[in-house]
Amino acid sequence: MGTLADGLKRTEVDRREQIRASLVLLAIVTVTGIDLWLDRSAGSSPQHMIAEGAIAATALVGLALIWVHTIVTLRSQIQRSQLDLQHTREEAARWHERTAGLLAGLSAAIDEQLEQWALTQSEKEVALLLLKGLSIKEIAAVRDVAEKTVRHQALAVYRKSGLGGRAELAAFFLEDLLLPISQREAKPSA
Repeated sequence: MGTLADGLKRTEVDRREQIRASLVLLAIVTVTGIDLWLDRSAGSSPQHMIAEGAIAATALVGLALIWVHTIVTLRSQIQRSQLDLQHTREEAARWHERTAGLLAGLSAAIDEQLEQWALTQSEKEVALLLLKGLSIKEIAAVRDVAEKTVRHQALAVYRKSGLGGRAELAAFFLEDLLLPISQREAKPSA
């Protein structure tokens, strides 16, 4: 089964081929139309005019078929994408249901640890936003304070916790969550 990127790449290649074929057919229709107009002025035979008209009509039918196929393909892709999105949302909802209690416990444990470090309310907010992965600039925007203020508060978090920075802060809380299952089961609980 191909990846989404493979599917998108194939779709892009197919689209380019459809455009090329459409341009060729459009050129045939245009050239044949001009030729029909010139032949009519020159008094060509009806059989010749019918033959060239058939060529133009066939090219138009081919052009129409290409674009009908394109529309049908795009609708199918949209339906598949909508189903995939729906499946992903349902999976996310199931994940949140299964982990709600665990996440609440983790959240409480993080809050307890931040209290043990004697962080101010502002420092706790900064610590949580750092854990979520926000940059200093983003944290400043969310909290509507200066970046300099956020930097000072982040430094206070690291100083009070004894940690060396954002990576150590994240590792402090997440290290045991990211161990392979065999190592988590073997690790003694505190």
